[in-house]
Amino acid sequence: MKPAKNIFRPSTRALHAAVLVLDECNTLSFAAAVDPMRAANRMAGRRLFDWHYVTATGAPATLTSGISVDGAPLRQLQDCELLMVIAGFGLKSHSTPALHASLRRIAAMGATLAGIDGGPWLLAASGVLDKHSATTHWEDLEKFSTQFPSVNTLKDRFHIDRARMTSGGAMPTIDMMLHLIRVRYGAALAARVAGAFIHDTPPDPARAQTRSGNPGHSRLTARVSALMEQTLDAPLPIPDLARQAGTSPRALQAQFRARLNTTPKAHYLSLRLTEALRLVTDTDWPLLDVALATGFASAASFARAFHAAHGRSARSLRHSASGQDQ
Repeated sequence: MKPAKNIFRPSTRALHAAVLVLDECNTLSFAAAVDPMRAANRMAGRRLFDWHYVTATGAPATLTSGISVDGAPLRQLQDCELLMVIAGFGLKSHSTPALHASLRRIAAMGATLAGIDGGPWLLAASGVLDKHSATTHWEDLEKFSTQFPSVNTLKDRFHIDRARMTSGGAMPTIDMMLHLIRVRYGAALAARVAGAFIHDTPPDPARAQTRSGNPGHSRLTARVSALMEQTLDAPLPIPDLARQAGTSPRALQAQFRARLNTTPKAHYLSLRLTEALRLVTDTDWPLLDVALATGFASAASFARAFHAAHGRSARSLRHSASGQDQ
């Protein structure tokens, strides 16, 4: 096994990358990985990133938008410094012994491996994330942690641990690529690339992922909303939230009204019921467990709130979703 090459240090030469595109990956995640490299090349006036596409078998990969991406078979990949694995849906069908073997082979070559969106699952399943810290999409963090105990699972937007990069989704991938551009080619170029995408939030890998992405948040409402997301199963009184945020309940009410046109209580309930909708449609949890996980003390109160928010009962919605999956 070759020692991993350190791609996270200042350099003047081009980085040789391969992009593994899998069927049903999200178009935005694909663009978030590739477009920052393209923009860096254009703005630098020379090739700083040299990449090509590979697919699982050599057949074109079809993104969720219907766009088709051609690529060479992964098994033929012999040399790269960075392999980006972009996956979305259908992870079970992608997680084959052949793909796992290829990922282990490429890791043994000393390449850095990056898992994007569903990509961390495939890296972990192949064993190349063992004894590393990593992240994945917030919806799957608990399941990921349980399934891969040899991986230190974090809630970070993106995380870099030695020769492994993992990202929780499309927007964190832009942050991750800007970080790579900054450490290799300088902060000035990274800032220009960020400006091209009107991206004005400094990349912060340790910033925890959030379920809601309301652009109207102030710093205060964003902090309180994050506290709400962490306590969906046991909602805190609004005065407790205000105290933890270092403000008064009245000031907190005013901020939510001004920035989000709602109240803290209504926002909290919306977060709980949005999570309940996800659990009803995306899991097979018993409905009482869904109710308890989203802070409802009884099945009756959960049923009333769910129907008022989503226009149908949780039971009928699950039945409908199950029928569509067949």
